[in-house]
Amino acid sequence: MINFSTALGRITPGLTSAAHRLKKGDAALFLETSCVPFSHSLPDPLAQVEALTFDLFGTVLDLGGSLRGPIDELLRSVGAATSAEAFWAQWRARQRIEQYQDTIVMLGHSGYLETARRALVYTLELNHIEMDAAAVDGLMAAWQQLSPFPEVSAALPRLHERYRLVALSNGNRPFLDHLVANRIGHPFDEVISVDVVGAFKPHPAVYRRAAQILALEPQQCLMVSANSFDVMGARACGFRAAFVNRLALPYEDSPYRPDVTVSDFTGLADALLCG
Repeated sequence: MINFSTALGRITPGLTSAAHRLKKGDAALFLETSCVPFSHSLPDPLAQVEALTFDLFGTVLDLGGSLRGPIDELLRSVGAATSAEAFWAQWRARQRIEQYQDTIVMLGHSGYLETARRALVYTLELNHIEMDAAAVDGLMAAWQQLSPFPEVSAALPRLHERYRLVALSNGNRPFLDHLVANRIGHPFDEVISVDVVGAFKPHPAVYRRAAQILALEPQQCLMVSANSFDVMGARACGFRAAFVNRLALPYEDSPYRPDVTVSDFTGLADALLCG
């Protein structure tokens, strides 16, 4: 019967002796060839990404740049003292509250344009501006003419060479179809509206349902958004994410951080394709 303790005792001195006989150069070579740096064994968190899921409003489409003109025209027509810039900031902030309320009270999904209309009515009252329903409808019609940010048209084809491009938006599906076909100018492989789950982002069902529709795991999707709440919501559901921080705003106080932060789509394409 083999006595392992005795055998190990016989082997150990030989190994120690062999180690002492190694020259300094030999030892360095031994360490170099037998040790793999730990950092090289870690996977790139973006390596699995197959689809980019894009927010549209404020990320692809320039809401303020598209709507401030019609807002200014309307305010001037009624002699309002409020600037178009201030009015738009109030309108946009109120729209987000309307969306959160719509999701939380769960009385039925109202849709993007309806929450925008409610927010407009609220903002008019906030500024003591009287306007009839026809005038409200006239300003809401300007949403049909939204334009993309100027660098988007060059960046999307670059990104499309490597990734599936998906619109994942709070917008109503017919509205999204119109914007993609007639305003953005570049096709998406899939257009997904939050209508399919009946809740606005950042509700987790939006991101999980999108991954299901795309037949991908969450980590194979990368959310691209200029809205930090959207990035945070996607990351909390396992998506990777890019924060397109167009307005140089602070990020959420959250552990769910973006993988990439850029200021526009040119930077996004460079980071994902050349980084």
